[in-house]
Amino acid sequence: QVQVVESGGGLVQAGGSLRLSCAASGSIFRINTMGWYRQAPGKQRELVATITGGGSTNYADSVKGRFTIFRDNAKNTVYLQMNSLKPLDTAVYYCNAAIVVFTTRYEYDYWGQGTQVTVSS
Repeated sequence: QVQVVESGGGLVQAGGSLRLSCAASGSIFRINTMGWYRQAPGKQRELVATITGGGSTNYADSVKGRFTIFRDNAKNTVYLQMNSLKPLDTAVYYCNAAIVVFTTRYEYDYWGQGTQVTVSS
């Protein structure tokens, strides 16, 4: 079994910062790409940032220069450092991980339960 658990959401004023964490645990052989997505009320889920196993990153245009994604492979954890937050960043943030499991050596897509980020003006 594999679990992906996020933490670090909360309420912050515009211009503030938050750091989200996402830890994967269980029968993990290897973790490939990890990423963060978000979904605001009434909107579709959208990509925020991804990072490959080799460390290559990709960001949505709306967060470039403000958010940084990084990972600690020894801890099977990915982080999202969010600076200069705006009210438009308010959403539920979801972690995604492409994980190769020990038992089958197949890659599966795992999602966390989501963590709320609210930015007040």
